[in-house]
Amino acid sequence: MVVVKQLQTEGLLVLAGTPIGDPADAPPRLAEQLRTADVVAAEDTRRLRRLTQELGVEPAGRIVSYFEGNEAARTPELVARLAEGAHVLLVTDAGMPSVSDPGYRLVAAAVEAGIRVTAVPGPSAVLTALALSGLPVDRFCFEGFPPRKAGERSRALAALAHEPRTMVFFEATHRIGETLEAMAESFGADRPAAVCRELTKTFEEVKRGTLGELAAWSKDGVRGEITVVVSGAAPAGPAEHTPESLAALVSAREEAGEHRKTAIAAVAAELGLPKREVFDAVVAAKTGTD
Repeated sequence: MVVVKQLQTEGLLVLAGTPIGDPADAPPRLAEQLRTADVVAAEDTRRLRRLTQELGVEPAGRIVSYFEGNEAARTPELVARLAEGAHVLLVTDAGMPSVSDPGYRLVAAAVEAGIRVTAVPGPSAVLTALALSGLPVDRFCFEGFPPRKAGERSRALAALAHEPRTMVFFEATHRIGETLEAMAESFGADRPAAVCRELTKTFEEVKRGTLGELAAWSKDGVRGEITVVVSGAAPAGPAEHTPESLAALVSAREEAGEHRKTAIAAVAAELGLPKREVFDAVVAAKTGTD
């Protein structure tokens, strides 16, 4: 039985999306939240100040920092305020909190405490890059930042080599060349991909090509905020089976003790072939005809 935790306080945690580039992309509700929140937890308080100035908003509540270095220590403090009934707004530098940004730990703690959590949807580098990539968007997965160390990165990418969904990654400018080379090695140099940088900013660029081409292009250096979109692995085509190979599969089962009729049915079911096709292959092998 699924147990649904009842909300026990009037506190409210709001996750708000912020512009990934152009301040004009800020959702209208963001300004309202900045004006009315009791506490604004920001990944970078200086960047928050610049954003509020661009939006013409003066936060009335207390502004505190909430970033990777103090996330563990500050979460209990914020949950305590929420438990007292406070309205806490969480914003990160760009895009949605929790998506490769601080936020998950606070959300999990708030949910555990029975506190209401909601969101102000906003810009997302993941979805923007995916839409601009020109690659399939019907199914995709977000993989965040690849591991920094070369060995760990290679192992992580190798585990994704047969992933059929389009994959979205973030990467730092000083590692993008090495990462594209590692992707070309793990996924194949001919795998289609797109490197999206500075999305919605003045120097926005979407470079499309194969991983091999993009790895070569990146050797000159790539600047800005970068999102990489990689096509999923192509589905494997149906295996081709000759009459000789089908007959050999049946023969192997017979040698293992199966009756021929049973072996033919099993091979046909395993390969998704009509039993008649497998039977004809066995007969042709026995008679020496095609």
